[in-house]
Amino acid sequence: MNHVEIHTDGACKGNPGPGGWGVVLQSGASRKELFGGELGTTNNRMELTAVIEALAALKRPCTVDLYLDSEYVRKGITEWIGGWKARGWKTAAKQPVKNVDLWQRLDALVSGAGHEIRWHWVRGHAGNPGNERADALANLGVDQALGR
Repeated sequence: MNHVEIHTDGACKGNPGPGGWGVVLQSGASRKELFGGELGTTNNRMELTAVIEALAALKRPCTVDLYLDSEYVRKGITEWIGGWKARGWKTAAKQPVKNVDLWQRLDALVSGAGHEIRWHWVRGHAGNPGNERADALANLGVDQALGR
């Protein structure tokens, strides 16, 4: 399987407000950058969308090292999702899971695409080049959503 290193980030100006997501995919000498945005969204939705768009961009099963600065996304997909699914997409407090539409899309990509994914949390805005570039792309997504 090809190895791909992915950096993702989300941004939101106001929460909720206009938001953007950014992705950097690197495999050997090949590099691809993606970004997009929405007007009425939240930071967590943009963090999730970045990971979804990154994994959806992979055309065949890959070994993935995925770097993100969102503990919400990392813990959600590696720790919490099993319980949410067992409880019919409810939290331990019996409340509906927020962003369930995106969690279900991410779950399908993680469990159904044949990727081997290693999830790595990185501190945001701490000088990590991949995270800094993904952040810049997410901010381009905000600008795109605002028509700038």
